[in-house]
Parts: sequence; structure tokens; C-alpha cells
Amino acid sequence: MMNHLKTQRLALAATLSCALFLPLAALAAEPEIREATIIVSGEGEAAIAPDMAVLGLSVVREAETAEAALKANSQAMAEVIADLKAKSIADRDIQTSAFSVDPLYRQDKADDDTYEAPVIVGYRVTNGLTLRVRDLSQLGALIDAAVKLGVNQGGGISFTNDNPDAAIAEARKKAVAEAMDKARVLTEAAGVKLGRVIEISENFARPMPQPMYRAAMAKEMADAAPIAAGENEYTVTVNITYAIAQ
Repeated sequence: MMNHLKTQRLALAATLSCALFLPLAALAAEPEIREATIIVSGEGEAAIAPDMAVLGLSVVREAETAEAALKANSQAMAEVIADLKAKSIADRDIQTSAFSVDPLYRQDKADDDTYEAPVIVGYRVTNGLTLRVRDLSQLGALIDAAVKLGVNQGGGISFTNDNPDAAIAEARKKAVAEAMDKARVLTEAAGVKLGRVIEISENFARPMPQPMYRAAMAKEMADAAPIAAGENEYTVTVNITYAIAQ
């Protein structure tokens, strides 16, 4: 009898427990109400004159043997580097960017209109420099002097800024101001109030270097090459998510 009563009590307790937890489970299953938001974006730009140029120069020499081509190339490049250093270009601003030794081939035509196997007739040695010029007033004269000392292949000049942080900060401020202004206009037009900031993100890309000079270089250059630096434009896009005040 006692065991039967105990079993009934346990069953009643289990039933009551299930009844208590059912409402909680039902509440947990209800979908969460999503906060009303507004997403706006703004773009800011800041343009500043470049204060540094990155210049590519190459010395190319050909000879019947690899040793002779390498010797001629090394001699010419040594003179170029010595001249650059004499013009106060620091070691940190002179960097070898490419070096190659390539065979030169000749392929003759046979009597039966087929081609004979190619044969090596010489070698070409190419030695490239990447040069950072921090005094832009020197740029034209540096190119002219380098050509006269043996540089016979030119890369491109790209103008950049050593430290563009101030310009980027200005562009950010303009982007945020534009985004905030958009948010105020939209909420006023919709008859709602702007709430707290939920999220801010930005997209920023440095301006692509613009090649300003690219050509095979002639030793006949008598005057310093004219160079126009222009301006670098830094652009920042800001995305802001606001809550709509309820």
C-alpha cells in the first residue's frame, strides 16, 4: 500500500513539473523581435601632393659570352650606383629589383625550307634597380645622369607619399560626416528618430601608382627630363549602422 501511494505521488510530481516547464519552452520558441536599423554610407576624399617618387631603372648589356656581358653590366651599374650615392641617395632607397642572364639564340633556315636547331650566339645580362627619390626636384636630373652613365632601359615612375596618415584621417572625417548627414535626412523624412550607433566599418585602398614615365632610354638625352608629379587622392568609405529609436 505504501509503495502504491509513493508511486502515485511521484507520478503527480512529474506531471506538475512538465506543466511548469511547458510555458517556458513555448516562450523560448517564440521568434525574437528584430531591432529596427538604418544603414548609411559616406565617402571622403583628401588630395595631397606627393613627396616621394619610386623609379625603375635597368642596365642591359649583351656580349658573346656570359662573362663578358656580366662584366660590362656590372661596371655600368657600379657607376650608376656610385653616382646616385654621390647625389645623396641613401642606401635604403636603392634596391636591386631584377637580375637575369639570358642566352641569345639564332635559328637559321635550311635549304629545304625547314629550320635548323637554334644555336646560342651571345648572352644578355639585365640588372634592375628600384630607386626611391625623396627630393622630387632631383628626379629629372637623376634620370638624365643615370642614362648617360649606362642605364638603357627605363621602368616607370610612380609618385607616392611617405606618410599619408594626415590625409587619410581627413578623408575618414569627411566620410563619417557624410554618412551621419545621410542618416539624419533619411530619419527626418521617414518621421522616426535616430538611435544609437550599432556598427561602424570602413573601406580604404591606397591610390594606385600612376606611371608617368616609361620608355627605352637614349644616351642622347641632353637635358633633364621634365616630370609632373600632380596629386595623390586618398579615398575612404565608411558604413554606419544606426538603431531607430522606438
